[in-house]
Amino acid sequence: MGKIKEFIRKNKQFTLFAILALGLIAVAILAPVLTKYDPYQANLGGALQAPSAEHWFGTDKLGRDLFTRIIYGSRVSLAASLTVVAIIFVGGSLLGVIAGYFGKAVDTVIMRLSDMMISFPGMVLAIAVAGILGASIRNAIIAIAIVSWTKYARMSRSLVLKIRHVDYVSAAVVTGSKVSYILRKYMIPNILPTMVITAATDIGGMMLELAGLSFLGFGAQAPTPEWGLMLNEGRVFMQNAPWMMIFPGLAIFVTVVIFNLLGDSLRDVMDVRDE
Repeated sequence: MGKIKEFIRKNKQFTLFAILALGLIAVAILAPVLTKYDPYQANLGGALQAPSAEHWFGTDKLGRDLFTRIIYGSRVSLAASLTVVAIIFVGGSLLGVIAGYFGKAVDTVIMRLSDMMISFPGMVLAIAVAGILGASIRNAIIAIAIVSWTKYARMSRSLVLKIRHVDYVSAAVVTGSKVSYILRKYMIPNILPTMVITAATDIGGMMLELAGLSFLGFGAQAPTPEWGLMLNEGRVFMQNAPWMMIFPGLAIFVTVVIFNLLGDSLRDVMDVRDE
């Protein structure tokens, strides 16, 4: 208990944003408890109602409670963003470790593939991939993962190259240690802090990209309560019912800021150069 208090005292900013991030996740999990309305049930008689005591964020064009849809939308947006980050973190990092450790032809193939991917504007390529696969939140996740793994691969490769020929790794090779043991014992632990910090910082960015695809019609489809899609639905009613865009936009803004600052504070906690 004393160590926890000491950690909180030394890392107040990280503790604050970690609590806020966990709070967002808790809101997503407890959505049915936090609101009494059905996010999918239409009530045309109550369409486009302004924010009130009954409907805190107003209603949309079909009379659905906007607060409810935003709360349920956190499930879709957070789950999709965390899934994308998990995929590119694991896949990209492993490819980078393999390229950096084995080198030669393996390194050439992986890095040339990476160069080919980054030669295209990321969002444009994601739109193209999502358009080919078909509009859905699953395909949007796949599209963004396909265009975003390169950063992790190149970063993990550079970190592996820094320690590939240090004495303790060379000693492990000479003594006949298996490649899997060397990667698990020396390579992955050395790159993990930097990669985790990068992944935490990227959560907000991935959420913006997913919301952008949904806004453009390549991500989540109606009636799914997803923040980017809700922005697109509210665009038509921006003058008559501005709350349809204001509140989903605020939800995206607050969530992205929290996860970005969480990533920055995590860097301060884990960066050994600050010690």
